[in-house]
Amino acid sequence: MEEKKHFVNSLIFPAFFLIIIWLSKFLEISMEWSFVEGGVYPRHLSGLIGIITSPLIHSDWKHLIDNSVPIFVLSLALFFFYKDISYKVFFLIYAISGILLWCIGRQAYHIGASGMIYGLATFLFTSGVIRKVRSLMAISLLVVFWYGSLVWGLLPYDYKVSFEAHLMGAITGVILAIIYRDQGPDPEVKEWEDDEDEDDYFFARENKNSSPPSDLFRTDISPLCS
Repeated sequence: MEEKKHFVNSLIFPAFFLIIIWLSKFLEISMEWSFVEGGVYPRHLSGLIGIITSPLIHSDWKHLIDNSVPIFVLSLALFFFYKDISYKVFFLIYAISGILLWCIGRQAYHIGASGMIYGLATFLFTSGVIRKVRSLMAISLLVVFWYGSLVWGLLPYDYKVSFEAHLMGAITGVILAIIYRDQGPDPEVKEWEDDEDEDDYFFARENKNSSPPSDLFRTDISPLCS
């Protein structure tokens, strides 16, 4: 019951963020406005606002739809597995990746939530490796394969795509996973390891009162979209 309640609570912020980026697109279309200039414009003071607004802005419906599922799945995984630091990690990825993009990006408006997607994916995967949590690695790899171009997005293969946003998000995710390496879900213990520990305890108890059995020593084996 507690785990179910925790899962439901973990849905709240990811759903809220998804609603915000969809409302942003609906508002832009319905009012016939263009939010492109709300993107990050590197090394220009006017472009600083994009650190806050650019992940909420998408060039078209396809861009928005492509980003919606991975950002929701990854943020849900973050809030489910990292209850104590989820908000901190989410907003640090949000801010740091945007600041780095503003510092090194090309002179163009960078829009889209892909920087967040790369940041969350690399954070979950790297943290999963460090903390030996296979489920986190599996979720990240699933998104990588489902998203298709996630790896290629780190390379400048398309001048219309902000690979800098992807790269800065990925770097931020790895750094935060290292910083918070001592926080998160406990390492997953294989079932056979638990059985082995129980066997060792049983034999230890037996050894106190009797000689070891004969088998004791057996072996068990445009804008730049992101």
